[in-house]
Amino acid sequence: MGDRPTGSKLVQPALYRILDANLDRAREGLRIVEEWCRFGLNSAPLTDECKQMRQELARWHAPELRAARDTPGDPGTELTHPQEEQRSSIEQVLQVNLCRVEEALRVLEEYGKIYTPEMGMACKQMRYRVYTLESSLLVPQRQQLLERSHLYLVTSPTENLFATVEAALQGGLSLVQYRDKTADDNVRFSNAKKLRQICQDYNALFIVNDRVDLALAVDADGVHLGQQDMAIATARQLLGPHRLIGRSTTNPDEMRQAIQEGADYIGVGPVYETPTKAGKAAAGLEYVRYAKEHATVPWFVIGGVDTNNIHDVLAAGAERVAVVRAIMQADQPTLITQYFISQLHRIQTIRAYEERIAKPHV
Repeated sequence: MGDRPTGSKLVQPALYRILDANLDRAREGLRIVEEWCRFGLNSAPLTDECKQMRQELARWHAPELRAARDTPGDPGTELTHPQEEQRSSIEQVLQVNLCRVEEALRVLEEYGKIYTPEMGMACKQMRYRVYTLESSLLVPQRQQLLERSHLYLVTSPTENLFATVEAALQGGLSLVQYRDKTADDNVRFSNAKKLRQICQDYNALFIVNDRVDLALAVDADGVHLGQQDMAIATARQLLGPHRLIGRSTTNPDEMRQAIQEGADYIGVGPVYETPTKAGKAAAGLEYVRYAKEHATVPWFVIGGVDTNNIHDVLAAGAERVAVVRAIMQADQPTLITQYFISQLHRIQTIRAYEERIAKPHV
């Protein structure tokens, strides 16, 4: 590796052990991610990228670093955390290991500067490669599931909260927002944590209303913000690039602003007057027609949508709807969910057919 400062007899072994441990950690994390790229995604480019980074790290893993290893004397081997004992999804496995690689590379970047400046620079550049890999693996999963989701359940406080949400998920629901304006923070945290787990069990997206801190605390898929909540840019800075951010809109100006600010999806409404938005005038079906022509991100019609008016909403151009009472107060949430999904699927099929026949044949 060439000449390098060695420091005192105490500093050099500690430095070598830090480098050895983090080289191991980064390589192991990359191997776990590589296996999914290879066998789960069948992606040769992503698999090759992981393999190349592992091999580059292996070249830095010199015998002198391995020789400094002292596993029996390492106090860190006895430390663990309950969250490390289970994984709820492939996404979580990937997220945890990508974070592990990024943290290890950051350590290697800083301590590597002492070992040899070239190592520090190489690990810095590799860390940005891992960020890109993370975006390739994780962002599309949430975005793709959002694109496929046409029914959005927004919860309301009820004694049967968990049973109702799970019943809707059993009916095919894939997008849930936890909304409770009155509960104290301990109750909100407990409810959100349990709902997050239920949604993971059904491979559904879980969104928290308003509270970015709560979304982070329970590892939600994103947050939904009202017009009076924090700016999307601030929420993005706190949540990072991989979580979803939705914004409520009531008119074309709010829609344009939300899209310009980077909302992943928007709510369009309230289309009808609803106690959920007490005192707020209904936006009406005209706003739905406007959204059909101008929205460039997924949009969900919300506000009093139920089984009696769903066809009027769809006729105005909607393909996605968000509901509260229609499911949360239903006697049979599974059947109501299946009904909504069937009507949404039906309108998608009709419009896809109309688009096909409207195209000129070549």
